[in-house]
Amino acid sequence: MITDEALERVRGWFSGRLPEDWQASPAEISVDRDEIVVTLNLPDVEAPSEGAGDAETAEARAGRASAFREDTREQRMAIAREAQRRYQRTVSWGVRIGDHQQLFTHLAAPTMTRLRQPQRQVLDTLVDAGVARSRSEALAWCVRLVAQHEDDWLTELREAMSKVADVRTKGPAA
Repeated sequence: MITDEALERVRGWFSGRLPEDWQASPAEISVDRDEIVVTLNLPDVEAPSEGAGDAETAEARAGRASAFREDTREQRMAIAREAQRRYQRTVSWGVRIGDHQQLFTHLAAPTMTRLRQPQRQVLDTLVDAGVARSRSEALAWCVRLVAQHEDDWLTELREAMSKVADVRTKGPAA
């Protein structure tokens, strides 16, 4: 669990380090023990043509994201190297343009878990039904579903854990 102070330090460093012309609004920074994800909020596209439909606008946003990725690759890699040395975490990048969000690079960290037969059967059902290609993908699907439906509870839990971490740092030194 990353502390609020550590998160503030990472966000502060990136807000000072990222070029201003990369952002229509401040970048969104999320951090866990393995990775820092920087999502840049780019200006939305103008309507590609008069009366442009949703599909045309969506493709224009995807094209802008692709162009940004290619045009800024070297500079993003340099910033990522600095941050990785500083914070000992992989830096991943993404952009948001209007309602289009795209991650360029990000970690898919392996995890190990022990599941009893009933839990494995749930995963196997998802695989057999074509919802997922493997148990690993089925488990990731389950985690996303829980996060989607339990977001408020998870937010409250994270806040409580952060408060515990703050109290621990104020305790007596060993």
